[in-house]
Amino acid sequence: MACTPATKLHLIASPATPPCSQSPPPSRYPNCTGLFFCNPKKPDFKPISSRWPSKASLSSSCVTGEANVAEPGVTLREICKGHVPEHVLRRRVSLSLWIRPETEDTIRILNPGIDGAAQTCCRMEDVGFIVPTDVQRQALGVLFSGRDCVLHAQTGSGKTLAYLLLIYSVINTQRSAIQALVVVPTRELGMQVTKVARVLAAKPGELQLQQKSCTVMALLDGGTLRRHKSWLKAEPPTLVVATMDSLCQMLERHIFKLDSLQVLVIDEVDFMINSSKQASSVRKLLTSFSLSSNRQTVFASASIPQHRRFLYDCIQQKWTKVDVVHVHVNPIEPMPSRLHHRFVTCGKNERHSTLLSLLQSDAPKSAIVFVGEQSEKSKKAGNAPSTTLLIDLLRSSYAGCCEILLLEEDMNFNLRAASLSEVRHGGGYLLVATDIAARGVDLPETTHIYNFELPKDAVHYLHRAGRTGRKPFSDSTCNVTSIITSQERFVLQKFENELMFTCKELFL
Repeated sequence: MACTPATKLHLIASPATPPCSQSPPPSRYPNCTGLFFCNPKKPDFKPISSRWPSKASLSSSCVTGEANVAEPGVTLREICKGHVPEHVLRRRVSLSLWIRPETEDTIRILNPGIDGAAQTCCRMEDVGFIVPTDVQRQALGVLFSGRDCVLHAQTGSGKTLAYLLLIYSVINTQRSAIQALVVVPTRELGMQVTKVARVLAAKPGELQLQQKSCTVMALLDGGTLRRHKSWLKAEPPTLVVATMDSLCQMLERHIFKLDSLQVLVIDEVDFMINSSKQASSVRKLLTSFSLSSNRQTVFASASIPQHRRFLYDCIQQKWTKVDVVHVHVNPIEPMPSRLHHRFVTCGKNERHSTLLSLLQSDAPKSAIVFVGEQSEKSKKAGNAPSTTLLIDLLRSSYAGCCEILLLEEDMNFNLRAASLSEVRHGGGYLLVATDIAARGVDLPETTHIYNFELPKDAVHYLHRAGRTGRKPFSDSTCNVTSIITSQERFVLQKFENELMFTCKELFL
């Protein structure tokens, strides 16, 4: 595998990565199997490509102990010791509790290293954060060293906790200033990140009397900006989790300033920079933040298409410093191995009946049915969206015991929040959703994903599939099933090739 083509770029890959073709002799670096970086001290740089600026250059060698990667078996507490405040690690908090299949010891295998909201109460003084996920083990040492970082790992792998631990290692609660900013693409993801951040920030009663607590503001679309404005002026929060539209309004009014910001996190960075409506605003934000001397930038996503080009652009645009580290966990397996991919072929007008047959056959307790966004042409023609038609059909024809709910971008923010709340607290569910639910929404109980319509590309397939299989220590198989016509088979095969998975045909 060729090293990432960017000037002075450092890259960390998982042990599954093939050895670097330009690595030094094995005798000199006996333990070097999957850690790569470009050596900034070697002057023999060569042009990368004719379509990239000729001043870009590349020289590579392997790294062993220099990469700040924790050894397997090291606990999360040991990695964080001396960096993260004790109350963050020892606080009685609500965190998800996962059990390894081979043991019934639910206390000693606590793993809070997941993206998203927390669920089960446990005493951290007794057990601590025991098992780091791969991305946390590989990235936290780099993050604590102050380096800019790109967290590139599977959905549900623990990226959220990794960058929140960095933030709590940096901020000073005695300063009355905004010191960290997390930018997210949707209100739903922002609510999840905020919830986890507040759980980690909470201090025991005796400490609250002695020290100021870290305050976390959710500056999200659909919120009350007037209240946020008063809060920002009176007593600035330490950490802000924001969507881009709401943040821009505060920046334009000069209510929110970047002067004291130490850490900037862009979650779902590939979507934010390349695909979202706020792409230009995100780029302006990154350019403004790059002027700060005391800064650390973190990008996170499960999918970064053309990541070598992205990393190169980050350095050229000065969105990151030149020694940015790319932590790419398991690059040869973009999706969890326990996902079982299937497809059913049907006629164009048979999708509804095929979905009903699948649901009756699988009888899922918790599932998400993904539907494509309604086109502008269809909206102008006055056609009902596919989601509405599907919801009506399921409520009238499906006799499953789970509640049928809807989540789509055009819904009112309060209705969207109500749907997610019902999903999280109502037991079994069948959620009909557009791709707004595919980015970052954490529903660990989901066991089945149904693509009622194929996503528009492989990246969207990856994020849809990533809504299931989110329990790190579980070996149970989760199903991702696509309903396609015979003409769409080649599209699904393209996704298989890009994401390196196999999709088996299912006959009803």
